[in-house]
Amino acid sequence: MTARFTTSMFASALVAGLSLTAVVTAHDALEPNKLTAAEKAAGWTLLFDGTSIDQWRGYRKDGFPERGWEVDDHAIHVKSGGGGGDIITRDMYGDFELSIDFRVAERANSGIIFRVAEKHGAPWQTGPEFQILDDFGHGFGPDDIHSTGAVYDLFTPDKSKVLRPAGQYNTARLRIEDGRVEHWLNDRLIARYRIDDEEWRSRIAGSKFNPYEGFGVQPRGHLCLQDHGDDVWFRSIKIRDLDAPLPGEVTLFNGTNLEGWGGHFNGGGSIEDAWSVEDGVLRCQGRPIGYIKTDGHYDNYVLQLEWRFDPEKGAGNSGVLLRMTGEDTVWPKSVEAQLHSGNAGDFWNIGKFRMTADPKRTNGRRTKRAKNDVEFALGEWNRYEIIVDRGDIGLFVNGHGVNRATNVEELAGPICLQSEGAEIHFRHIRLAPIQ
Repeated sequence: MTARFTTSMFASALVAGLSLTAVVTAHDALEPNKLTAAEKAAGWTLLFDGTSIDQWRGYRKDGFPERGWEVDDHAIHVKSGGGGGDIITRDMYGDFELSIDFRVAERANSGIIFRVAEKHGAPWQTGPEFQILDDFGHGFGPDDIHSTGAVYDLFTPDKSKVLRPAGQYNTARLRIEDGRVEHWLNDRLIARYRIDDEEWRSRIAGSKFNPYEGFGVQPRGHLCLQDHGDDVWFRSIKIRDLDAPLPGEVTLFNGTNLEGWGGHFNGGGSIEDAWSVEDGVLRCQGRPIGYIKTDGHYDNYVLQLEWRFDPEKGAGNSGVLLRMTGEDTVWPKSVEAQLHSGNAGDFWNIGKFRMTADPKRTNGRRTKRAKNDVEFALGEWNRYEIIVDRGDIGLFVNGHGVNRATNVEELAGPICLQSEGAEIHFRHIRLAPIQ
């Protein structure tokens, strides 16, 4: 069954800014331990399918623990007093996004530890921890540095977090990219920090982790589920390697030239007048006004690209035109995913394209994004992820779900990048079809 958005899920997403796995979800994928077609296209894989523990092993062991862990009700269950020890993934990850459901027994304690190296006696001696705890049973406040969602002993979670009580499942999400780390709990961003700056090093120096060589600085490592001697259950463990190719990936920009692209510009200008390639970066000087478009026509897909504006030349405007149809003109009938600095993630409806968007955020042809504070500083690379799935389009800026359109006219069309008066750079433009 093809992935679809659901209204209630995207409504919460627009408050919290969710990941693809939480937003682009078919009703059948609400079952635990499943992936939708859109999730698969975006590179998500399961680390646990409800039965098999083949992707896990004991820390500093060849196999899965013979005691202390079991598969129970389609979840991985670490048993109270079982003595099995921590488990880690067989694979290692650098930049990644992880989503995992967990539930705890009363007063239980555990954690998700990342970028673990097997060089000390325990995983926590090299890897930072997303803390898991029965806050209520321990009497911890929501923003205690040892409460659920904390970067254990280093950063507190936001006090606005929503934690369900012992016995109920919660969803944690952990995203690491280019030194930036985000902790999410039940659709809400609760911690954001860097693991490559002076503050990170200073906090480690003042913590119990300081004596352990290599703590918090591994560029890659295993993921770990912690055995703290209590009953805890894990399910729907989904991950995507942000450095890996997408399944069935189509590279739209080869990093060398504009092979596979055509264009249309006011005054009959050529592509070379506005666009050039330098050091693997596609550069648009902004004039003449117009666009380049893919030779290929695409209907249902995950599109990823990175963009930045030149800080010396200031903020500017551009956009990604989706399902372009009809004759070339400035601007052609399409759905625009906005790239205007400070407004990336807005929709513009061009040429009365059939689509439905949130009326509370729509003014004329524009639908404002539902979440701000998602773009990086001027000059830094940003990541756009655009999900075009039958009658649904979702926009994600740097991992945050910011906009959604439904009842979108379904047709195959080129993908266009605008030249709209300002210098803008693109790289890593790639697409994966949604099957």
